[in-house]
Amino acid sequence: MPYVVTRSCCADASCVLACPVNCIHPAPGEPGFGRTEMLYVDPRTCVDCGACTTACPVDALKPHTRLTEAELPFLELNRAYYEAHPHEDRAPMAVVPPQRRTTAAELRVAVVGAGPAGLFAADELLRYPGVTVTVHDRLPTPYGLARAGVAPDHQDTKRVARLFRAVESQPGFSYRLNTEIGRDLHHEDLVRDHHAVVYAVGAAGDRRLGIEGEDLPGSASATDFVAWYNGHPDHSTTPYALDGERAVVIGNGNVALDVARILTADPDTLSRTDISDRALAALRTSRVREVVVLGRRGPAEAAFTLPELLGLAALDGVDILVQGWPADVPPDATPKTGVLAELAARTPVPGRRRIVLRFRTRPVRILGEDRVTGLTVETDGAVETVEASLVLRAIGYRARPVPGLPFDETTGTVPHERGRVRPGVYVAGWIKRGPNGFIGTNKSCAQETVSALLDDLEAGLLTAPAGGEPASGGHPEAVGLDGWRAIDDGERAAGRRQGRPRVKILDREELLAAARSASGRPRARFLRS
Repeated sequence: MPYVVTRSCCADASCVLACPVNCIHPAPGEPGFGRTEMLYVDPRTCVDCGACTTACPVDALKPHTRLTEAELPFLELNRAYYEAHPHEDRAPMAVVPPQRRTTAAELRVAVVGAGPAGLFAADELLRYPGVTVTVHDRLPTPYGLARAGVAPDHQDTKRVARLFRAVESQPGFSYRLNTEIGRDLHHEDLVRDHHAVVYAVGAAGDRRLGIEGEDLPGSASATDFVAWYNGHPDHSTTPYALDGERAVVIGNGNVALDVARILTADPDTLSRTDISDRALAALRTSRVREVVVLGRRGPAEAAFTLPELLGLAALDGVDILVQGWPADVPPDATPKTGVLAELAARTPVPGRRRIVLRFRTRPVRILGEDRVTGLTVETDGAVETVEASLVLRAIGYRARPVPGLPFDETTGTVPHERGRVRPGVYVAGWIKRGPNGFIGTNKSCAQETVSALLDDLEAGLLTAPAGGEPASGGHPEAVGLDGWRAIDDGERAAGRRQGRPRVKILDREELLAAARSASGRPRARFLRS
């Protein structure tokens, strides 16, 4: 088995298309592509050429001889996948569908949201002649959750930024960052100045528990906590109660595991990442020694992915334990339960920090008067109190209504048909499909939306923009591509001096000051892309 995929990947199919022998699956057009947790390399046909490693934007592929001990379980995952899915009848990867062409001399599109969904949508649009795309975001920095949501100890996943920098470099691309739609500009401005508007605003809110004590100091959203340690300017100064020995995370998805890892990580290890300096300072003085992760469902139904669980199980210096294995769940029911059963059999090492996974446990009430002191939970009918000074809910993101667009409160999405809200207005990403999938899922999602947009263009359903210079380009504090590159260059230069990927600028005004420094240009000119 010459090469192995070692983590959840971006699923943009770069490695699939680079492989000369079609040995990486599921491939585009096959069941599961864009929805599976990872891709797999067929050991029977891999010729050890290395083309996949050079194509992978997140360095997820490794020769089997270079796997670390923690990565060895991916060998078994690879074998098991091809045992269940042999892919004997393979479609030839050389078949390329005809390139579509726009029917207008120009097509001017506004994209709202500079995260993965918005940038993949821009990339799809810029494949066609005559298209210009302006990407708007309320923050002075792009990349959305790829910058402010991926855990700092997952620097390999953050390498997806290479793809985004390539998108930014295309002719016809421009930014209008630090521009909030509904405040600095309005939906009507964008519609007037563009043939079409694509909203890719994600899901900035979070779901609530709906239990007593949820609003006590010390009870917070994991969404906000993740933004805090990633240096999001809206959350970088938020204080968190790290003065107790136990924290509880409610929810058992990947975000819950991220939070548990960061709370128990060695700060010296985190100091080599792009974690917020303020968060790092707080974690250095943290007294948290144990993080309990509570899940309502059983081990087989846990929401976290297998690659994330394997990464957690391989942590050095932290005990990963499973408390109270359900008697009715066979340890070998799924690959996930197999790993969890192994964790359940581990003996803790005295003095180590620990992460405890508990299943079929429901939070009933968060306890405390002036601040959180614990919570009441129910497990299989038995009620108990768990002492804790910090409770973080990690039960899912939720989108907020978009001014000017319909909104379904039940699903937390904008109603649409293949991404079309109405001719000229479209959605992509989590605001379209809900908070699910991986970074690479946004690529196929964007393709569908752009296809609907081009269908409307060809049907003559798009209205030409008003003449003259777009009013939506005149916001005086907007940050263009040059401004973002000045921020990016400054952060990475500061990182090199400290042996880190980057040192993030945490305050909005400092970010804007860095943007204005782009090539010494005055404010009026840093709007240009």
